[in-house]
Amino acid sequence: QVQLVESGGGLVQAGGSLTLSCAASVSIFSTYGMGWYRQAPGKQRELVAATRTGGGTIYGDSVKGRFTLSIDNTKNTVYLQMNSLKPEDTGVYYCKASRLGGMYYWGKGTSVTVSS
Repeated sequence: QVQLVESGGGLVQAGGSLTLSCAASVSIFSTYGMGWYRQAPGKQRELVAATRTGGGTIYGDSVKGRFTLSIDNTKNTVYLQMNSLKPEDTGVYYCKASRLGGMYYWGKGTSVTVSS
């Protein structure tokens, strides 16, 4: 069983920055793809950033150039650096670990609120 725990959310003014963390209970990054998703009030959950099988990272169109996903294997932690935040970035941010074959795990989320 893999547990994912997100942290780092909070309230920030537009134009500010936040770094989210997702700590995994075991070392999984060599076998699982990692991703960040978000869900705004009244909207569906959407992809923010995710690692690609074979390398590289994909980003949602609305965050390209502003957000960066990174992984620290020594700490079993994946990060989401968020810069130039906008009110529309407000939502609950979730970490997901997934691998081929359909197995996946979600964290419980961390809330981000960007004020205008």
